[in-house]
Amino acid sequence: MQVKKVITYVAVAFVVFYLFTKPAEAAAAVNGVFDGILQGADQLATFFTAVLT
Repeated sequence: MQVKKVITYVAVAFVVFYLFTKPAEAAAAVNGVFDGILQGADQLATFFTAVLT
């Protein structure tokens, strides 16, 4: 349990450091993640539409 907590704190510290040192790159990474999620949701919608028709 203790190792998991330390890893979580290190990950959060890295994210905060990245946000403050390279905000443009961090924003681009977040936009990329959201674009991937939206594309995946769109693909699932297309699949279920094809299955149900």
